[in-house]
Amino acid sequence: MNIVGLTTSSADRKRRAGQRMVIGISGASVTAEEREWIKACQPGGFVLFGRNVEEPAQVLELNRELASLLPKDLPPIRCVDQEGGRVQRVKAPATVWPPMRWVGNVDDVKFTTAVGRALGREVRALGFDLDFAPVADVDSNPKNPIIGDRAFAAKADATGRHAAAFVRGMQDEGCIACAKHFPGHGDTATDTHLGLAVVEKDPPDLEQVELAPFRACLEAGVATVMTSHVIYPAWDEDYPATMSNKIVRGILRRKMGFRGVVFSDDLEMKAVRGRYPLEQQLTEASAASVDVFLLCKELNLQVEAFEQLIRLQETDKAQNDAAIDAAKRWHGLREVFLKDPPPRPDLAVLASAAHADLALRARAQGQA
Repeated sequence: MNIVGLTTSSADRKRRAGQRMVIGISGASVTAEEREWIKACQPGGFVLFGRNVEEPAQVLELNRELASLLPKDLPPIRCVDQEGGRVQRVKAPATVWPPMRWVGNVDDVKFTTAVGRALGREVRALGFDLDFAPVADVDSNPKNPIIGDRAFAAKADATGRHAAAFVRGMQDEGCIACAKHFPGHGDTATDTHLGLAVVEKDPPDLEQVELAPFRACLEAGVATVMTSHVIYPAWDEDYPATMSNKIVRGILRRKMGFRGVVFSDDLEMKAVRGRYPLEQQLTEASAASVDVFLLCKELNLQVEAFEQLIRLQETDKAQNDAAIDAAKRWHGLREVFLKDPPPRPDLAVLASAAHADLALRARAQGQA
């Protein structure tokens, strides 16, 4: 696998732009228009949702087809949100996992690691390479409409302990984990799918609560992190974390030492969509060292982002350098997880007796 061009040729800029995008498609199969677009932009990866899922064999074949549309030296990283509980894109006959709160309530890190392993096995069996999990947010606000029982716990230490255990289990199975939503979405009262959220806390509280679980995930070796579309005025009064140089580069990269891949949350979410021009979102996020942008459904937005990412490299040396850095990190992720992966599990692991037993224990011992 080659690093996407580290020169400044037009072809390299175009390739780097596509590689910085993880895109979604509209349905359970690839349309002719989508197939043409994928071949043109050569995205870094794909993300599937419930609208793309009929049954496991179809998901596996869809993932195979998506990979076949791209050059062999640029294999896509195929992604899914398979957290358990409310956020599980592939349901029965895959294991129907309970919310991670119930797993956290069992309060046995060996058990949490086993759950991470099992989820990683099932995700890879379905043809995915990366699971956008675990949620490393602390469920500290009872009025939070979007996190709640997706979090392992309502306390920072327990959240960090179990999120880190989950990361270790999942990545031991060769499945890329992603700690989200940095630097913490747990103390919001707004769903960022619908509007911009603000966390009004002082830096010491943010350090002790919001950042602590992410620090634990980094210590566990998590390969990727996803940003939140949330404003933290104590750190940055102007931009949500996704667009904040002070938060992503200043805190996650420099202060916490993270060298892996940083994803934006979906750019279709109303916290950012329509609030900031797309060019501004991409410019600020790239300057902040966000590597890859999630564009989960809208083809028109994907096309616009692709064109903007090319243009930014052409007109701004700093943006060109940021794109090269992102290409290096994306290549590094591929080298670790795609170059010599463990054998992909058979679909028979879905809802296996061992996995069903784990889910049953979480329900029996962890249900609040």
